[in-house]
Amino acid sequence: MGRRNKKGRDITGIVIVDKPCGRSSNHVLQQVKRLFDAKKAGHTGSLDPLATGVLPICLGEATKVSSYLLDADKRYQVTCQLGVVTDSGDSDGNIVARNDVPVFTEQDLQDLLPGFTGEQDQVPPMYSALKHQGQPLYKLARQGIEVERKPRRITIYDIQLLAVSADSFSLDVRCSKGTYIRTLVEDISHALGCGGHVTSLRRTGAAGYQLTQALTIEQMEQVAQQGQQALDDCLLPTEDALPDWPAIVVEDEMVNALRHGQMIQVDQSYQQAQVRIFDNNQQFLGLGEMAENSTIAPKRVFVSYGEQ
Repeated sequence: MGRRNKKGRDITGIVIVDKPCGRSSNHVLQQVKRLFDAKKAGHTGSLDPLATGVLPICLGEATKVSSYLLDADKRYQVTCQLGVVTDSGDSDGNIVARNDVPVFTEQDLQDLLPGFTGEQDQVPPMYSALKHQGQPLYKLARQGIEVERKPRRITIYDIQLLAVSADSFSLDVRCSKGTYIRTLVEDISHALGCGGHVTSLRRTGAAGYQLTQALTIEQMEQVAQQGQQALDDCLLPTEDALPDWPAIVVEDEMVNALRHGQMIQVDQSYQQAQVRIFDNNQQFLGLGEMAENSTIAPKRVFVSYGEQ
């Protein structure tokens, strides 16, 4: 038997979803894929079921930039309940300890925060989607199994204290990829002398996308009632996904070479830069890597460029 063709449309673009609480990122991805009747879709890194907020979802050829968006910086608002420690680090987990919360001032907490900023090694939590010998860590954790996890190098760019009470605090955190906010909050709460867990987590920014650009599933469903074109108009152009990457315009005779995976020579020069490639009509061709001699090696080339 021959391979079955995937069902759905060849639609390309990026939609920013305001992920709801209590649903997995993959569940939201499948909802969006069905709404757009897209043949291909992918998200740019999972949010915990408890978490809400910015979840960029790439459709069609835009999935070729998803790994680059995954590597981008993030921003969160998080609230911690002090004195109650859970096995998962958030309110979805089981309580493993209850501790008295010491009396502390807002200034005490402010004084602690700078110690948690900057480059640092962070050990991922057992309750995470990382895999050990092909098995997600969270599945092992649910069986009571704990395995050694390698620390990962992360950067906390900034932490701002938003609110504080006798037994809780809320933070605004800007961080690099790979940061586990639950772990950061646990570390801060233990530094206060009592431990704690995350009760709410909202991603307010990811890869340059903001909450102001995000749509809820319900909003998209309402738009879909106006017709497929109205829903398609919600898509953001793929070429805008990496605004910090230089834009390189190539001559028409170079387009076919790029599509066949061949290196090309251009007049513009950026020292070892990752670049976005356009043709003379400003249509997006894909992504490449420029060497110091102004040659570009194609990395992600679109099958059919331009938004649908």
